Amino acid sequence: MRFSFAAAIVATSLALGAGSAIAASTSTTTELTPAEVRTQIANAESLIREENYDRAISVLNDVVETNPREADAYNLLGFSYRKTKDFNRAERNYKRALRLNPDHKGALEYVGELYLETDRRDEAEQTLAKLEALCPNGCDELDQLRRAFASGGQTSKANW
Repeated sequence: MRFSFAAAIVATSLALGAGSAIAASTSTTTELTPAEVRTQIANAESLIREENYDRAISVLNDVVETNPREADAYNLLGFSYRKTKDFNRAERNYKRALRLNPDHKGALEYVGELYLETDRRDEAEQTLAKLEALCPNGCDELDQLRRAFASGGQTSKANW
């Protein structure tokens, strides 16, 4: 009797373990549709305007987990991390956005601001030069980064 009870426990454990292994190997995350991505990014932008950066980070991490080629999501993720003073994660995400889209004006503006905030003026100046080349007739991102230079690297809430 003891043997059959022990065998039943082992068999059940093996069956449950196999089920877990199968579940672990199949991902339930699927890529979001372009419309879903836009909705999630709009949701994150709203959270950022409310200064709810932690919640925005959660939403944006979900977006990039399922859609790892979304430069806008990485840019906003970088912005949110920068606002929480997590400069390493902010920079990593800005650089991901720029790898996907080297001319992403928003990511260039924000990484330039990050460089100013972290006392890397030379890198900020290089970023400013790139934005100047991208915006020969001016653009909002260029204006914002110039304002950050003029204010000594301090960015305001309005810089969103």
